[in-house]
Order: sequence, then structure tokens, then C-alpha cells
Amino acid sequence: MTKYCLTVACPTTRGIVAAIATYLAENGCNITDSSQFDDTQTGKFFMRVSFASEAGLDLAALETGFGPTAKAFDMQAKFHDEAEKMKVVIMVSRFGHCLNDLLYRVRIGALPIEIVAVISNHMDYQKVVVNHDIPFHCIKVTKENKPTAEAAIMRVVEDAGAELIVLARYMQILSDEMCQKMSGRIINIHHSFLPSFKGANPYKQAYERGVKLIGATSHYVTADLDEGPIIEQDTIRVTHAQSPDDYVSLGRDVESQVLARAIHAHIHRRVFLNGNKTVVFPASPGSYASERMG
Repeated sequence: MTKYCLTVACPTTRGIVAAIATYLAENGCNITDSSQFDDTQTGKFFMRVSFASEAGLDLAALETGFGPTAKAFDMQAKFHDEAEKMKVVIMVSRFGHCLNDLLYRVRIGALPIEIVAVISNHMDYQKVVVNHDIPFHCIKVTKENKPTAEAAIMRVVEDAGAELIVLARYMQILSDEMCQKMSGRIINIHHSFLPSFKGANPYKQAYERGVKLIGATSHYVTADLDEGPIIEQDTIRVTHAQSPDDYVSLGRDVESQVLARAIHAHIHRRVFLNGNKTVVFPASPGSYASERMG
């Protein structure tokens, strides 16, 4: 049996869940997992349903048949094949901990994505990437060539058919135009000190201020620098006995874990944009993500 999922976002009203369940049942589908959230403040309803197509209907048939229901409730609805791996482009600069972590998770099957390209503004990780049989593109970025460089980046993304860009510590600010074009399809990671400790050596600044918790935040990229809708966060406790180097090491570990969990949620269609924030449904029991990927 083929396993699919249906994602729905629409204005809240009575009868949505019943309509979805009825449609799936009448078309030979068995629901295996379901999550929903009714935001009373915004008047929006969100739902994700996993199901098996016991009657053998494909995505096209399911989407066509669901059209009247989607129209009746003013839904943004989409059916997805859960076996299909999302195509991802990773962008990195000179800090490679997140890139290496993602390459490892993909290799062992913990993160079911297809990395179709890695883009960097430096050559540092060319050998590592090529050794994984992944195309590597070095695209230098300066103030003078930024529009040309971003056009080259978008050509790589589009030619590879990528649905998601992951900024795995890519240290260049993307233009407003690129952020808008890829809205909801670029995920970034940064240390959770922002905006408290900006600039160089944030972990050293945190050490000097006696910080007791360090952490990381993964979010969608918007034109507002490091202020996009948050997907995942985590922290780890530190003490006065630890050095600035300890802070860096622990911080990089947290960054890698948080980014991987954010990507995992996105590729399994568990994240919904809700204005300036997100609705993130938990992974179903028994999935690897439910065990705090790390």
C-alpha cells in the first residue's frame, strides 16, 4: 500500500475534520496518523493527515477528487507521497559542523533527503562534498557581484529541482528578492544569543557575561535578518568552570542537532507558516524524529 500525507490550512469552521475523514474513507484510504490545530487568535486551522491508499489511488486522482472539498472550505491543501525524498541544496561558508552532520545523517538514513548540490563561497569543503558524490559549486559573493552571484545560486537550485535551501552556517546575507522568491523554503541556523551577542565571537561574549545556557535556533529565512518564523530551538547548560572553547564546541553540537530536527520536520510536512510564527506538529510515535535526533 502506498503511504501519503495530506496537509491543510484554511479558515477555521465546523466540519473540516469530518469532511477530510469522510473523503479519505470513501476513497479507500486508511488514516494512520492525524494532527490538527485551531488557532483561535488568527482564525486559522491547520491539519496533517497520514494515510494508506488501500484502493490504489494515486496522488493525481486523490487531489482531483478532493477539489470540491478544498473549495468548500477555502483550503490550501496538498497531497504528498511519503516515500518521495525532498531535493535539498545546502549552502555553507567556513564552519563545517552542520554540513558534516547533515552528510552523515543522510548517509545512515536518519535524514531522508536527497542533497542535490552544495554551494559555498569558499573551496574548503569541495573534497568532502565530492567524496559523497554530490555536486559542489563555489560561488564567490562580493558587494559588487551579489546580484550576479545570487542569480547563479538560483540557477543551481532550479536546475537541480530543489524544493528546499538549507543555510548550514552560510555567512552571507541573502537579498530581499531571494528571500521572497523562496519564502518558506529556506531554513537557517544560528546561535540563540542573537540579538544579545551580535558580531564576532558571540560565544566569547557569552562567556564573558557569565551565560548559563547556550543554544541554537532554526528558522525560515525572511528579509528581516535572523527574525524569520522559528521552527526548532534547544539549549544546553554551561558553568563557570568551562572555557570559551567549551562554549564553542557545545554550541556547534546544539546547532547541528537543532538544524537537523528543523529539516526533519519540514521534509515530513509537519511545519505550517502561521503569520510570523509556525505550527509544528510532533512526529508520530515510533519515528526517529520523536527520539530527539542526535
